[in-house]
Amino acid sequence: MYIKQVIISGFRSYRDQINIDPFSPKHNVVVGRNGSGKSNFFYAIQFALSDEFSHLRPEQRQSLLHEGTGPRVISAFVEVIFDNSDNRIPIEKDEVVLRRVIGSKKDQYFLDKKMVTKTDVMNLLESAGFSTSNPYYIVKQGKINQMATAPDSYRLKLLREVAGTKVYDERKEESSTILKESEGRREKIDDLLKYIEERLDTLQNEKEELAAYQKWDKQRRSLEYTMHDHELRDARKKLDELADHREKSGTNNQKLREKQQNLSEQVQEMDYKSRELNSKMEGFQDEKDQIMTEEQEEVKKKAQLELKIHDMEEELAGDATAKGEAEKELKKVERLIETTKEELDEINPRYTREREEEESKKHELAAAEQKRKELYAKQGRKNQFASREQRDSWIDKELKALNKAISDKKSQIQRLRDDLENSEERAETLRKQMSDLENDITNTKGKTDDDNKKYYELKKEVDDLNNRRNDLWRKENAMQQACSSTQEEMKQREMQLRSLTGKSVLNGIDSMKRILNDFRARNDNGQYTHILEGYHGTLIENMECEKTFYTCVEVTAGSRLFYHIVDTDDISTTLLKEINRQRLPGEVNIMPLNRLEVRDTHYPETNEAVPMFRKITFDKKLKKAMQHVFGKTLICRSMDVATQIARTQNLDCITLEGEQASRRGTLTGGYYDTRKSRLDHQRAISELEIKRETQKSELDKLKNDVRVIEKEVEKILFELQRSETRLNKFRGNYDSKKVDLKLAKEELDEILKARMPKERSLAGHEQSLKSMEETKNSFTEERGSDLLSQLSAEDQQRMDELNDRIHQLSQQQKVIFKNRNKTESQKNMKESLLHHSLMKKRDRLQQELEGIQQQDNTDQLTNYRNEVDRVDERITTHNDRKQDLYKEIKKLQAEKAKLNNEIEQLKNQEQEYQLKIEQDSKDLEKMTNKHSILIKKKDDAIKKIREIGFLPGAEVLAEHKDLPSKQLFKKLQEVQAELKKYSHVNKKAMEQFVNFSEQKEKLMKRRDELDAAHQSIVELMTVLDHRKYEAITLTFKQVCKNFSEIFSKLVPNGTGNLIMRKGDQDQILEDDDSDRAIGQAAAAGATSDSEGSQYDSIPQALQFNGIAIKVTYIYTTGWL
Repeated sequence: MYIKQVIISGFRSYRDQINIDPFSPKHNVVVGRNGSGKSNFFYAIQFALSDEFSHLRPEQRQSLLHEGTGPRVISAFVEVIFDNSDNRIPIEKDEVVLRRVIGSKKDQYFLDKKMVTKTDVMNLLESAGFSTSNPYYIVKQGKINQMATAPDSYRLKLLREVAGTKVYDERKEESSTILKESEGRREKIDDLLKYIEERLDTLQNEKEELAAYQKWDKQRRSLEYTMHDHELRDARKKLDELADHREKSGTNNQKLREKQQNLSEQVQEMDYKSRELNSKMEGFQDEKDQIMTEEQEEVKKKAQLELKIHDMEEELAGDATAKGEAEKELKKVERLIETTKEELDEINPRYTREREEEESKKHELAAAEQKRKELYAKQGRKNQFASREQRDSWIDKELKALNKAISDKKSQIQRLRDDLENSEERAETLRKQMSDLENDITNTKGKTDDDNKKYYELKKEVDDLNNRRNDLWRKENAMQQACSSTQEEMKQREMQLRSLTGKSVLNGIDSMKRILNDFRARNDNGQYTHILEGYHGTLIENMECEKTFYTCVEVTAGSRLFYHIVDTDDISTTLLKEINRQRLPGEVNIMPLNRLEVRDTHYPETNEAVPMFRKITFDKKLKKAMQHVFGKTLICRSMDVATQIARTQNLDCITLEGEQASRRGTLTGGYYDTRKSRLDHQRAISELEIKRETQKSELDKLKNDVRVIEKEVEKILFELQRSETRLNKFRGNYDSKKVDLKLAKEELDEILKARMPKERSLAGHEQSLKSMEETKNSFTEERGSDLLSQLSAEDQQRMDELNDRIHQLSQQQKVIFKNRNKTESQKNMKESLLHHSLMKKRDRLQQELEGIQQQDNTDQLTNYRNEVDRVDERITTHNDRKQDLYKEIKKLQAEKAKLNNEIEQLKNQEQEYQLKIEQDSKDLEKMTNKHSILIKKKDDAIKKIREIGFLPGAEVLAEHKDLPSKQLFKKLQEVQAELKKYSHVNKKAMEQFVNFSEQKEKLMKRRDELDAAHQSIVELMTVLDHRKYEAITLTFKQVCKNFSEIFSKLVPNGTGNLIMRKGDQDQILEDDDSDRAIGQAAAAGATSDSEGSQYDSIPQALQFNGIAIKVTYIYTTGWL
């Protein structure tokens, strides 16, 4: 065995876990710098393997934990892994792992990763040679130097420790202590034997007086026996009479209890009916309160609807008046619009003509003035230019600028034409868009009306469904209360049944239910189906019988009523394993059907008995279990019949009252309280379970109906939401399209309004272009002509004509301008009246009419009225139902009052019977007390007879048998007077003599045993000294040999020996020396005195007092 690996974590300087391996099976040397952790490494091994680090204080524990930077270390461990291939450690493993964990408070050991105690670890190391009495399997630093410089006595002490002689010293000390105790006990035994001898001599003289005393004592015992025997017979006679009276009283009490039981059952049944009536009344009352709440809601809703109808009627009436006035005003405005349009139709052509004429005159005037201007310019060019070429150069520049201006003007004219064309196209698009919008508005309004009507129809359906759901909710609440009442009754029955059953059995049933529930929860893949289907419940849950047989069936079955029935023993094993695995409490008894061995029983043909098995109803597949429990039992008419049949037919018999006659000969009986019948409670629980399941199915059906209606309501609400969304969308589209229509009209008006200025601007630009072209032509004609100082006659004539024409055109323009301004004023006034007043007023009136048409919703008013009718119908239905509930509650109250009166009468009768039973119980208690007194009297007589001791012969007893009590008492007094004469006699002299003789014999035997034990202890001490000497000499021989070998290797030219000091001599022990010493010690022990005080059997010459070291050196010379 050797250390294979060391793992250190958190220990001293080793903060993080470090694994140190591999180690050699021979020698390992650890080297490193100062502070590298060499010492802490050896401390770690010593911490795990030695006992030095035991009983540490908190500060010492803390010093073993790593202290440095970073988080604080709260625990550390050292793990040593041994190679155990030689099985030196008594564990059948090739590798043994030992770990020690230390913290600020805890200190734990782990062996192969399992927690063990420190004692176990120390014992295991002890068995492997790591002895706490020999701690030198770990040699610390400096120990060798200390041993070399230590005194001889210290080295001897160290050798003793290495040899393990401490064990021999301890055992020798224990033997010495036992030897001293043995000697003390021997001294006490000697003293007792001396006292017993003296006492026996005294008792020998007292035996003669004792014989005379025994003669009169025999007479006394005979008289006392006769008197006590008379008392005993009298007590037994009275007890027999009392038993007959108690039997009659018990029969009467049984009849009274049966009557009281019947009354109690009737009271319980009526109480159950009363609770049912209370439950029904509570249900009716809750339904009535709910109906009243719904009725209040309906009344409130009706009031709100009536207010809405009233407001809507007033609003419709006001809207009708406003609509008539608005229509009348609209017609008036439309007539004014038509008149104004007709007037504008007359003014516009005239205004157009006058405008065109004005523009024409204006253009002619501008052209004439331009020509005149050109002539004036031509006339002055002689003065402007010095030569013809200079003039032509200037004309070229002007033509160039004029050409550019003409080009720009044409571009501008083209843009105006394009703009007019685009405006016309946009106007046509807007007209088409307006037409489409008007059609869309009409269609949207129609769809809105249709969806609005559909919305109110869906809302009506929702109201109807809500009413149906409320009715179902009321029924569901009533059924829920009924279920709760049944569940509460069932819990009470279960609690009563549990109170009649043992706690361990109940815990077992609960544990079984828990296991089965776990199997159901984990049965995803069907792996537990055979267990769930193979478990049939307890015996009491799977059987039924008539109420008459409840008592005898319960007494027969006993605790087996709560045995669990399964199909196979594999299922029972699985269930029990799971219960044990989860450590669940309780007592579980299981009957596997495949393991039950039952045989067909031959029942006697008699009218006095019937097989119990035939009176029980059960499932056919459970026949084996029923036969196993009830197959060997007969129900008999009486106990006499039961006793006879049980003795002759080898069957168990029982009466209806529960009195048993076993086929083995035992008779069992007594009072059985039928009010605590477990079968009765189980039957009630089964009936309540059926009722609860029926109520649950009805409740589930109601809940399903509610869910169906809720789905329909959700579906309709979804449709309502969709319809409302569509309505909002249609209204948004309607408003949006109206806004778009309005914007389109405004845009069209703006286009039409801007078209005329654009046309005028186009005409002006065209006239300007024409003037530019005429100017261009004039410059072209003038270029190249002669430069004249005056106009030609032709130009002069043209100038005169132009002046006359300009004057004429100016006069005409003034007249035309005046007429055009007048016409334009009329036109603007009419257009302003039409567009800014009449058209806006017509739009406003149309919007008002449209608004009146949106609010004027007769269908909505009709819906409100229909809804009021439906609310009235619901209120009427609620009133009718409320009246019916009042009648039902009143009827139930009457029934409850009648039932309470009957219950009160039955309770009074039950109280009377209870008083009679109590009186009978008091009488029975008196008889019991009297019985107790008689029993005590009988027991006292028997006790006194027993206290008399040995009775005298039959002759002496016959003398006093027929004497009366007074004469017996007189004779007893005479005998007692004679006995007083021998009051000084030791009445136990003979007995004491025998006792002391027996004690003497026992003490003699005990002294012999102590002598043998004393000799054995002395021999043991001698053997211990021999073994101690042998251990010392053998250990010294091995140490000396190893010391000489190592010294010769370290000092080749020297020799070293260890010398054992014995007395005044020094000696190197060899093998023959040690053998001779051991032989001498044995001889000395054999001749020693076992009684003496010299316990050390080793001669003085062989007593060791130290170990010395002798070293010699041999010096040699040589050539360099």
